[in-house]
Amino acid sequence: MSRKICVVTGTRAEFGLLRWLMEAINNHPELTLQVVATGMHLSPEFGSTYREIEEAGFKIDAKVEMLLSSDTNTAITKSMGLCLIGFADAYERLAPDMLVVLGDRFEIFAATSAAMIAGIPIAHLHGGETTEGAFDEAIRHSITKMSHLHFVAADEYRRRVIQLGEHPDRVFNVGGMGIDAIKRIKLLNREELERSLDFSLGKKNLLITFHPVTLEGDASSVIQMRELLAALAELQDTTLIFTMPNADTGGRELGTLVQQFVEKNPRAKVFTSLGQLRYLSCLAQVDGVVGNSSSGLAEAPSFNIGTINIGDRQEGRLKASSVIDCLPSKHEILDAIRHMYSPRFQQMLQTVENPYGQGNACESIITHLTNTPLENILKKRFYDL
Repeated sequence: MSRKICVVTGTRAEFGLLRWLMEAINNHPELTLQVVATGMHLSPEFGSTYREIEEAGFKIDAKVEMLLSSDTNTAITKSMGLCLIGFADAYERLAPDMLVVLGDRFEIFAATSAAMIAGIPIAHLHGGETTEGAFDEAIRHSITKMSHLHFVAADEYRRRVIQLGEHPDRVFNVGGMGIDAIKRIKLLNREELERSLDFSLGKKNLLITFHPVTLEGDASSVIQMRELLAALAELQDTTLIFTMPNADTGGRELGTLVQQFVEKNPRAKVFTSLGQLRYLSCLAQVDGVVGNSSSGLAEAPSFNIGTINIGDRQEGRLKASSVIDCLPSKHEILDAIRHMYSPRFQQMLQTVENPYGQGNACESIITHLTNTPLENILKKRFYDL
């Protein structure tokens, strides 16, 4: 009898990481893929990216609407409540044998909570990581404690999940999911990318993504974004490609600042959603990424480009030597960019190794999703070190 594996996705970036695993599940003779789209995927404001799921050839079995038209703390909390209700109904109808979730976002927390109450075994990807500047940290560790199988990206993260009381026999280091995507996808060349973006690259090119710093309040995120934009305004002969901030608390105001900046700068363009193909193709063509997105740490090193990691949103994650940490001030950001373009740093980039592995995560995950006995898996005993 085929085992029903339900994959939940709420954002464009997350789907990019999950896509190849979803394809592997879909093609496996002993597994049946179920897909639930929620969060930003269903929001026109964020590009209605559920269409990217369908364009990739997947059938969406359920859509759980949950985002309110506001990004205040109250609205996010209410959205989580709506998400919990929606997933209760979806699970009752789909009756999955196992749930697969990735990461640390608030919609994934709600989806996992509903599955725990429904008695559905949960497999969690990318647990054990730390992001000290965002409430994602607490969400991620909470999801770990609700989950039954753990697929982590590095040995350090495996040790941390075990430290949280999870049995070592259920914690597997499979490497970063983004590495699989890089190895499997045929990227656009420079000319094809420019045509797809309707935008010409320049002599120097940077990819910019800056998300809210959720543990420091809206004001701090806005101040940091203003400092970043002030630094970028000083650059000469540099083309800037922005992706919009996500739907975390305060994200809309940051997005407005980016749009205002782009309107005044013909060498800059902003995209609500690049999609996986264009995003990875951008990484292959730009000189570096700037901001506070996890992709600058997890995927960018595989392209031998630099990352300017601003502030402490990603504090605690493993970092390649291609990552330059800097404070969220105009002066510090400009110094970091100058250092990234220095001949010595550019030479070092050629030998960078990505700490998140070499790929093949999907094959390992599929093996465990197929062969792990589900009888009595819901009863966990805290593993003491």
